[in-house]
Amino acid sequence: MKILSYPPRMAYILAFFALVNIAVSCTPSTPEAEMPILVENEGRYALLVDGEPFFVFGGQSANSSTWPNMLPRVWSAIESMHANTLEIPIYWEQFEPEPGKYDYSIIQMVLDQARERDVRLVLLWFATWKNGSNHYMPQWMKNDAKKYPNLMNKEGRYVDSPSPHATAAMEADAGAFTEFMRYLKKADPGHTVIMVQVQNEPGSWYSVRDYCPAAQQLFEQPVPEALLKAEVLEQLNIPAGARGTWEEVFGKDADEYFHAWHVASYIEYVAAAGKAVNPLPMFVNAALRDPLTNPPATHYESGGPTDNVIPIWKAAAPSIDIVAPDIYLRGDETVLKVIELYARGDNALMVPEVGDHAKYLYKVIEKGIGFASFGIDTRWGGAAGDRPNPLAEDYKLLAPMAGKLAQWSFEGRIQSVVEPEEGDPSQRINLGDWEAVIRFGKGQRLDLLQDQQPQNRNGKAMIIKLDENEFLAVGTTCRFTFNPIGKNEGKNWQYLKVMEGYYEKGEFQMIRILNGDQTDWGGPYIGEIPTLLHFTLGVRE
Repeated sequence: MKILSYPPRMAYILAFFALVNIAVSCTPSTPEAEMPILVENEGRYALLVDGEPFFVFGGQSANSSTWPNMLPRVWSAIESMHANTLEIPIYWEQFEPEPGKYDYSIIQMVLDQARERDVRLVLLWFATWKNGSNHYMPQWMKNDAKKYPNLMNKEGRYVDSPSPHATAAMEADAGAFTEFMRYLKKADPGHTVIMVQVQNEPGSWYSVRDYCPAAQQLFEQPVPEALLKAEVLEQLNIPAGARGTWEEVFGKDADEYFHAWHVASYIEYVAAAGKAVNPLPMFVNAALRDPLTNPPATHYESGGPTDNVIPIWKAAAPSIDIVAPDIYLRGDETVLKVIELYARGDNALMVPEVGDHAKYLYKVIEKGIGFASFGIDTRWGGAAGDRPNPLAEDYKLLAPMAGKLAQWSFEGRIQSVVEPEEGDPSQRINLGDWEAVIRFGKGQRLDLLQDQQPQNRNGKAMIIKLDENEFLAVGTTCRFTFNPIGKNEGKNWQYLKVMEGYYEKGEFQMIRILNGDQTDWGGPYIGEIPTLLHFTLGVRE
């Protein structure tokens, strides 16, 4: 098992995960509280908070909501959707209104209010980049375009995107971010803040890269050695041993790769400075490209951590623990491909922004560490009863078992499926000596399923293997049944017990035992409200 970021008590981790070989690349934690950390084992990740696995059932506020008069609506939204974590921006323009003068009031207000509600925080540093632009830079920087320039396009015009080659801007950002992280270390010894996002969807929309004379001079120089390592080139489909200028090594992709390297290097400078004083886990979010069609870089935000340049980001920005997809793309094939591409052996899957994508929550629980709905205080309404967030029922059921789910995911016990958008509504999961069969649809009986398919196929299901014959299952608009396979193949079987329930304080609490009509017509059925079932299966010899 490998520990990323900085560890809590080493003996605790050893005992908790019952693993032996641990590689440590970090410094001791402070005595006040255990530092949130990422741990990795065989390509699976867990986020540890207070020394225990934690899954982020999150909600992100709208961009302009971190103000005193807006926060009541944010907290109302968090409460009504049953989230355990709020993602909320911190604005550079508010934090450093004059050079070297800092205003900590907003940060302290958010910390205090989160603690009152027992909600964790992921703070989003809106600074040099926000959606490819520099709109959150302080006004004193915006007024000095010569010192803090935007990038130049091929036609020689400046566009609305900051240049990653602006050293003065990079140093100013690093200075402010370091002060922000230093204040967090002092004001938050209990680690209400569990992660920090550095920038927001960095890159550029209006030019593939910066074409100013200074950038062009860099472009014509040899590619940095750190990017020419064999393992990096292999991931970029470039022959090992390639050397030369950007164009000589990367050909038609040279402009985009050059830009990605320098955007990532800029953010590495900022992140490393902040991490040196307060080593919380850090991530950068990505405005995605279509992962199925390989579009040109002019069609998406060039330079950010899109799937095709993740190896470049990993090489350029080692202080960034995670590159994270913001998922607004549509369609099962597309979204599931994004999840596959970002759940890498060298990258924990964290989804800090989604639209109304509740269908894919279980897939992220299976493979990742967190999931958050965007714009919770404006898109879904902030008061209880106002246009409920589509994740609210799932969060209500699952957030109380966030620690268990995070542990099971880390151990590889979870498998999930989504309802196919067309064709056969059934899905199957191999569980060793059992095969779970999940039939999606709104029919209350198996013989009615085909006639009562929902108009929108948004069903989902997740199964956790507790033991060889014992499973938890949760889903929406689906029916669960099982087939004996493996050593059980060909044998008669039956439900020994099926319980409906919930988790409280880490323990399963039974609501009722299901039997008769609730199990005999093709297995237990779950409607549009997610339900947790506990199965114990047996074969009759």
